[in-house]
Amino acid sequence: MKAFILTGGFGKRLKPITDYVPKSLVPINNVPIIEWQIRYFKKFGIKKFVICSGYKNEQIKDYLKAKKNLGVTIRYSIEKVPLGTGGAIKNASHFIDEPNFFVMNGDVITDLDPRQLQSKPNSVAVVPLRTSFGIADIVDNKIAKFDEKPIISKYWMNAGVYYLSREIIKYIQKKGNIENSTFPLFAAKGRLSTVKFTKAFWYSIDSHKDIEECTKNIVARHYDDFIFKK
Repeated sequence: MKAFILTGGFGKRLKPITDYVPKSLVPINNVPIIEWQIRYFKKFGIKKFVICSGYKNEQIKDYLKAKKNLGVTIRYSIEKVPLGTGGAIKNASHFIDEPNFFVMNGDVITDLDPRQLQSKPNSVAVVPLRTSFGIADIVDNKIAKFDEKPIISKYWMNAGVYYLSREIIKYIQKKGNIENSTFPLFAAKGRLSTVKFTKAFWYSIDSHKDIEECTKNIVARHYDDFIFKK
């Protein structure tokens, strides 16, 4: 089983860090995002990877080449221009030699069990919606209480972890995001499944604040023990 990690973006919201390193090498608790991701998949028995990269891809190659103790096989699919999440998968499709494969967006750090997706090819992991704002509970036009950054369990977020079938490749465009092209097409035909993860540790690193909060919770939840201890 292979995992494709999509790392081709510029990471503009993480400037000025990403002026010097690609987003995948931004450190979270002193470990680059890409290493967290590879070790995460390895934790679940997945040891073959395709890194889909573009911006500053040589830095990613050099870093992973130096990490000789990872114990995984890594191939690279290089984008000359940004292709989006769908285009990146299409560009790397010559590496797909099994009926199904995993995909992870290059800014996700999580502990959700990807094996739970395997019962439903063409499935998307989802987590409860979080808000970064305080929410007011209003009764009779008066504020009864505030909930600081609550989880809104009625709604679900795309967790950026997918289990896809090889057949989906022919429906993916050469450029663009799979989330707003191929996925809506499959959803309309009832061919896109989901698996809910209600209590997963999950972060998408899109801002400097995300780095801070993810680092804090890695320590609080002992995520590093989960990833690094056998």
